[in-house]
Amino acid sequence: MAVISELLRSEDDGTISFGDYSLAVKSKKDKFEHGGDLYKVKTFKEITKLEKNGMFIYESVPGTAVSGMKETETGVEFFVEGPEDAEITLGLQEATEYKILVDDNSVGQMKTNLGGKLTLSVELNPGRSVKVQVVKL
Repeated sequence: MAVISELLRSEDDGTISFGDYSLAVKSKKDKFEHGGDLYKVKTFKEITKLEKNGMFIYESVPGTAVSGMKETETGVEFFVEGPEDAEITLGLQEATEYKILVDDNSVGQMKTNLGGKLTLSVELNPGRSVKVQVVKL
C-alpha cells in the first residue's frame, strides 16, 4: 500500500481508502459519496482526519494512509501505513467495550468514552501496512 493520491476513494470490495502522509501542505476532499454517505477527508504529514455525514470517524497523528476501511455493526477494520508510529482515534459507539487486534494479535480491550471515541497507538514502519481490527464485545 502507499499514499492515496486521490485523497479518498471507493474500492471494488465496497471499502474506502484515504490519506496521504507525504503531503507537506494540508489537503482536503469534501462531499465524496460512497454507499449513500458523504465523506470528507483532511490529510497531510501531521494529521489525517475522516468524517462521514459530518460525524467524526478517524483521526491519526501524524498523518497516515488507510486502505480497505470497513465499518460494520460490530466494529471497524482497516490497513494503515505511515512513516512513524501513530496515535489513532476512532469514532465508535459510546460507552462500549471493544477488543483491539493489530495484525491479528490481541492488544487488549478498551471502552469508548461518552462521546464514543477510542484512542490507540500503532507501531508503523515506512512501506509496511498494519491491519487494525476493533471488535465490539
